[in-house]
Amino acid sequence: MNDELAGAAWFKSTYSSNAGECVEVAWLGCSRVGVRDSKNPAGPTLAFSMNDWAAFTATLRCGPSVSY
Repeated sequence: MNDELAGAAWFKSTYSSNAGECVEVAWLGCSRVGVRDSKNPAGPTLAFSMNDWAAFTATLRCGPSVSY
């Protein structure tokens, strides 16, 4: 994954402020999405499959489908 990260084009949401408390996202190879802390770009990075990323972002937009 380090090769994927070296050439990754990281970006923030257009809804992000310039306060520096954001996550950055990059489209990686092998249909994966990278996520990192914008304050610590050399720090840890998470990688998700495109399906997992789509489910995550859909949940953020619509809320969980589980009733409690």
